[in-house]
Amino acid sequence: MPLGTRNLGEILLENGVITAAQLEEALEKQRVTREFLGRTLVSMGYATEQDIVNALGIQQGMEQANLGQASIDPDVLNLVTPDIAQFYNIIPIRKTDNILTIAMADPLAINTIDDLKVILGCEIEGAVSTQSEIAAAIERHYGYQKESAAAMIDELFADVEKVIDNATVKGSREEIADANNLIAIAHEAPVIKLINLVILQAIQSRASDLHFEPFEEDYQVRQRVDGVLYTIATPPKHLSIAVSSRLKVMSNLDIAERRLPQDGRIQLSLGGKDIDLRISFLPTMFGESVVIRILDRSAVMIALEGLGLEENQLTVVADLIQRPSGIILVTGPTGSGKTTTLYACLNELNSPEWKIITTEDPVEYQVNGIVQVNINEKVGLTFAKCLRSILRQDPDICMVGEIRDIETAALAVEASLTGHLVFSTLHTNDAPSTITRLIDMDIEPFLITSTIEAIVAQRLVRKLCLFCREEYEPTQEELDTIGLTKEQLEGHKIYRARGCKECSHIGYKGRTGIYELMTLNDETRDLVLQRSATGEIRDAAIRAGMRSLREAGIRKILAGITTIEEVVGETMGYA
Repeated sequence: MPLGTRNLGEILLENGVITAAQLEEALEKQRVTREFLGRTLVSMGYATEQDIVNALGIQQGMEQANLGQASIDPDVLNLVTPDIAQFYNIIPIRKTDNILTIAMADPLAINTIDDLKVILGCEIEGAVSTQSEIAAAIERHYGYQKESAAAMIDELFADVEKVIDNATVKGSREEIADANNLIAIAHEAPVIKLINLVILQAIQSRASDLHFEPFEEDYQVRQRVDGVLYTIATPPKHLSIAVSSRLKVMSNLDIAERRLPQDGRIQLSLGGKDIDLRISFLPTMFGESVVIRILDRSAVMIALEGLGLEENQLTVVADLIQRPSGIILVTGPTGSGKTTTLYACLNELNSPEWKIITTEDPVEYQVNGIVQVNINEKVGLTFAKCLRSILRQDPDICMVGEIRDIETAALAVEASLTGHLVFSTLHTNDAPSTITRLIDMDIEPFLITSTIEAIVAQRLVRKLCLFCREEYEPTQEELDTIGLTKEQLEGHKIYRARGCKECSHIGYKGRTGIYELMTLNDETRDLVLQRSATGEIRDAAIRAGMRSLREAGIRKILAGITTIEEVVGETMGYA
C-alpha cells in the first residue's frame, strides 16, 4: 500500500493503542474542532504523543527521531537559524550529502518541507518526533533568542528588494501585473524568511495585530502590543508587493486579485501553542493594506481569577454565573476585553452536564465542549436568527456575541425567561447607561428587572513592568486629573513606567482589567421601572456598593499595578 494512504486511526487500532469506540468518539470531536486527529486523541487521553509519533512514522514511512538521546553536530545546527527552527517547529538532526534530515512533530506538513527546501537550498528529509521533544531540543540547542528576529528584519528587507529588482518588468517598480511574477516572488527564499521572521517577532512580542501599511512615499510595518501600535520596520514602499503576495500564498487566496478586499486564515504551531492568524487585505490608494490578527488559543483559557476582578467582585461574579437563568451583560468599547471575560465565565461552566452554545461574529477561539456558531450576515444568519435556532437546541447556557438590535435583545430576554443563562455584550460606556440603552431599544423595564442579573463594564489598562517600574512623587496636576488627594496616598507607593530589556523598553508588560460591576437591588429596580435617568440609577448603584471604573483604576494605581496616565486615558469622562 502506498505511503500515506493508510488512515492514522487504522494504524492505531492495529497497534492496539485505541478501541473502535474511542476512534469514533475522537472523529466526532475532530469534526467540531477540525484539529489533527492525533492531537485530538492525545487531548482526550486515549493516546500518548509517542503513540501518535509511532503511527505517523509507519504511515509516512519516516524514521522516528529520539531527540532526548540524540547528539547533534553543531555544524548541522548552524544550517538552521533559531527563528526558522521555532517558526516551523523543527530541529535539524543530520546532513548527508545534500540531504538535511529534520525532526518534525507534524509529518503531514508538506508546506514546511517545501519552504525549507527553498530557504536552505538543499533537499529535506523528514523524521517524526514528539512536540515536547522538539520544543525541548530547540530550547536546549538554541535557547530563547527573542531579539534575533528583529535584528534580521532590516537585512532581509534588503534581500527582498533585490528580488523585486530582478522581477521588475520594463522599469516599473510599482506594478508587477503578471501573476506568474507574483507567484515567483512569493516563493523566493528572502521573502519567505522575511514574512516568517516578522510574524515570529510579533508573536514573541505578544502582539495582538500586525499591520503592513503602504503610503504614498513609504511602507510601514507595525505591531500592536497591549493595545498600542509600535513601528518595527519602514522598508521601501514597493516591497509591499512581495509581502502581500507571500501572505496570500500562505492563506490560499487569489494572488492576482489586488482590486477587491480578501480575508484569509493561517494556522501555526509555535512552541506547542496553536496560533491562528486571521488576515485581511484591503486595496488602498497606494497598494494593499494587510492586517494580521494574532489569536493565541491558549489566551482564551484564562481563569476568572486572572481577569483583574477585585476579590469582592470575583465572589459576586462566581455566584452569578452559577444561576440557572438570567442575563449577564459585559459592556465596553471594542478591544476592552469583553470576549475574554465572557470566555472566562464559560470556561468556569464548561462541563459535560451543561449544554453551552455561542454565536459570534466571527468565532475567534475554538473551545472543546462548547458548540460555537459563526454569524454570516451575507446569507442572512444574524445574531437574532441564530439565537432563535439555538433555543431549539436544548441549551442550558447561551452566549450571544453582541446585542445589536431590538430583535436580538428581545430574544435574549425570552431565553432568560424560559430558563436559560444568557451571556452577551453591548456597546455602552458604563454599567448604568446599559439600562437606558435597553429601554431605548424598546425592552420593557419590567422585563429588564426580571432578567438582568448583572452588568459588567470594563476597560483594559497596561500593567507596569515589575523589573523596571520606578517609584516617584506625582505632581498636584496629576493628582487633580485622577481625583486623588495626598492624604489618600499615605501608605502607598506610586509608580511610573521606565523601560528595560524585559519589557522591550516599553515600561509595560501585559494588561489587566478594571471593572464596574452593577447588580440590581430593590432601589435600582424601582428606578428602572420608573424609567429614571442614568445618573439616578448610577447614584443608587454606588450606594449599593458599586465601584466606578475610575475608582477601580485608582485601586490598581495604589496597588502599584498600573500608572495614573493609563487609568486617566481609559476612564476619561467616566469617573
